[in-house]
Amino acid sequence: DEVEIPLGGSMLDVGKWPVFALLPPEELRLIRQACVFGSAGNEALYVTLNDEVFALGTNCSGCLGLGDLQSTIEPRRIDVLCGKKIVSLSYGTGPHVVIATADGEVFAWGHNGYSQLGNGTTNHGLTPAQVSTNLLNKRVTEVACGSHHTIALTVDGEVFAWGYNNSGQVGSGSTANQPTPRRVSSCLQNKVVVNIACGQLCSMAVLDNGETYGWGYNCNGQLGLGNNGNQQTPCRIAALQGVNIVQVACGYAHTLALTDEGCVYAWGANSYGQLGTGNKSNQAVPTLINTDKERMVEVAACHTSHTSAARTQSGQVLMWGQCRGQAVACPYLTHFASTDDVFACFATPAVTWHLLTVDGDDYLTVAQSLKKEFDSPDISDLKFLVDGKCIHVHKALLKIRCEHFRALLNETDEESIEIQQFSYLVYRAFLEYLYTDTINLPPEDAIGLLDLATFYRETRLKRLCQETIKRGISEENAITLLSAAVKYEARDLEEFCFKFCVNHLTAVTQTQAFADMDHELLKTFISKASRYGAFKN
Repeated sequence: DEVEIPLGGSMLDVGKWPVFALLPPEELRLIRQACVFGSAGNEALYVTLNDEVFALGTNCSGCLGLGDLQSTIEPRRIDVLCGKKIVSLSYGTGPHVVIATADGEVFAWGHNGYSQLGNGTTNHGLTPAQVSTNLLNKRVTEVACGSHHTIALTVDGEVFAWGYNNSGQVGSGSTANQPTPRRVSSCLQNKVVVNIACGQLCSMAVLDNGETYGWGYNCNGQLGLGNNGNQQTPCRIAALQGVNIVQVACGYAHTLALTDEGCVYAWGANSYGQLGTGNKSNQAVPTLINTDKERMVEVAACHTSHTSAARTQSGQVLMWGQCRGQAVACPYLTHFASTDDVFACFATPAVTWHLLTVDGDDYLTVAQSLKKEFDSPDISDLKFLVDGKCIHVHKALLKIRCEHFRALLNETDEESIEIQQFSYLVYRAFLEYLYTDTINLPPEDAIGLLDLATFYRETRLKRLCQETIKRGISEENAITLLSAAVKYEARDLEEFCFKFCVNHLTAVTQTQAFADMDHELLKTFISKASRYGAFKN
């Protein structure tokens, strides 16, 4: 079935993760959700617009859910997951993968050496299987994985946990591995949890009243309890008394928490500066991070790395901790648009810290909206007639984008303007550039556009034309391009074409264009070429 490709902002930019580098653009355009994981960021799962699920990568422990252990550089479809709407996804270091669907079902596959798939065995799961024990009549809304354990949050605010439990991370009151999902109760009994996260060997939960609980491994102080003792059942972080936490994120051995007032607290391991405190000392109690009074709306961390990130209300993204091997001990302002970019570009391994999702909405950015309206008669209020053909445009946009039109259109109320001195192809490319900031022309036609750009004093367009022409130079057209560069006083291009001609002198002098070369230009060419030593044998 055909899929309508949205023009809008609903394209997921997965290009920053190398594992997606081989996917063709037409496939990338269909991706609506994606996750990158694995010890080298070399496993990936993605969901397309029509809810098909694909996997690619090394398939370590069968973590791609394809039914075998074969690695694949080509995406392969996971049939059993197609049509299931995924709302939450997490992965361990085995790796094992766990998802929650829109129907509240949980599926798991991959590494199972510690029963982290929750099916009561320790056999690896090569295909996604529903996790049913104690969850069949529950609706799960969120899942989180540590290195080899899994926790799930239900719509009623209950937490279930299973898998590896050497440090109490399953919260069962013992250190025996938990083969099937078990409700985490003790002091979470009758409490409503709204957010969960896992470090390598610990678990965290945020309640609807803003309290935060942690359990499991604590040797780096990652539970925030003021000590370094492991906890086999959930413990409230007393130091956050009176502070309302709304979101928590766990790194390898550190924790970040966001308050309802947009502040960030951090605690746990700090040997890479991942707490953002300006030093590298571990903190066993929550420490308020200095974010220059900017209000934060999201914190990000991942149990596979020592990297931290946060996004401000105005959309700025900060990062700190281990960034491509460097220890950054204070929050550093990046130019990224999302915390996801921090993990793609600076985390080791380069994974996604959560399931990437774009809304399937058809929102268009300003640039996309303008591009869509170019040469569309719908709401156009001006047309250019060139070579007997029509180009539909909008006066306001032309005035905003080009000085020449600002002057011209203020003096005329014409609804159509005839253009004599430029060809249709060139003039259309010029107008399209005003709508899109890009040019799309073969080098020979870019010469005409260069002429126009010179005439209208459009410096940036002139530069773009020169770049296009340079990219298309060949022995056949070099003289033609050189003549054009001289004619339109494009010095930089002239120099480029001239050097090309000298380097390919024999071939160039045998072309028709060289034979037809203007007498003056030929004289200049020969004297300049001899200064270059072109005729020394």
